[in-house]
Amino acid sequence: MGTEAASRQLNGSASAIRNGDSARTLSRETIERLAEHLEQAELEAKDVVKITDNYPEMTQADAYAIQDQIRFRKESRGHRTVGLKAGLTSRAKMTQMGVNSPVFGFLSDYFAVPAGGEIRVSELIHPKIEPEIAFVLKRPLKGPGCHIGTVLAATDFVVPAFEIIDSRYRDFKFDLTSVIADNCSSARFVVGEQMSSAKHRDLRTAGCVMQKNGAVVALGAGAAVLGHPASAIAMMANTQREEIPAGSVLLSGAITEAVAATRGDSFTLRIQDMGTISIRFV
Repeated sequence: MGTEAASRQLNGSASAIRNGDSARTLSRETIERLAEHLEQAELEAKDVVKITDNYPEMTQADAYAIQDQIRFRKESRGHRTVGLKAGLTSRAKMTQMGVNSPVFGFLSDYFAVPAGGEIRVSELIHPKIEPEIAFVLKRPLKGPGCHIGTVLAATDFVVPAFEIIDSRYRDFKFDLTSVIADNCSSARFVVGEQMSSAKHRDLRTAGCVMQKNGAVVALGAGAAVLGHPASAIAMMANTQREEIPAGSVLLSGAITEAVAATRGDSFTLRIQDMGTISIRFV
């Protein structure tokens, strides 16, 4: 399946993801207004206060509706949705945020930056970078009942990946519903060019080393993501009514803490037996 077909099938999937409370409290007009507000903050690289300051009653259902409206706005302008991302994939972070499952966002085509390329800091607010393992599907995934084995069987290949997160909220401070509405801080992503089979390696023990300007700044292994990176992808599939189409790029979540990035910084990521990628901030 081509990328355009994958994009069409992903339409509406963000609105189907619901963790926790399901009742909306905000009107359609308010959801559309908040989506425009957050997307403009992204496009203009200007921070805003978290939206729950003004809408404390906002539920996770409201938040995903706002996120879905942001996706709709982008697709209406011709951008394609090329995949999904998981956030809050460490047990410690989930406990801190009071959830028992990751949260999910979408990846738009213009978020993608080629390995070895450059990321313009002027287009972002306060970027941070995370090392991840990305899954690319050869066939669709659909829950319920999706598990690690299902994910591995549906995966075409895995690659090292950077996710560059960039909360639109002032000082990178937010609560759970605010960050869901802000597309889980999605901004840019980078995937490697060396394709590896997901079946023939233990992704739990795959070691990762991330360097910033030549110095090691983060160490970890795949097990940091819910015990196995494919667990996050299985949860992603199980929390949607629509299938995740073949060809989708799925970011499984950060292996280590995010590291701040500024103009002039260069980052390199090596994941054991999966290759190395690099990126530069300009």
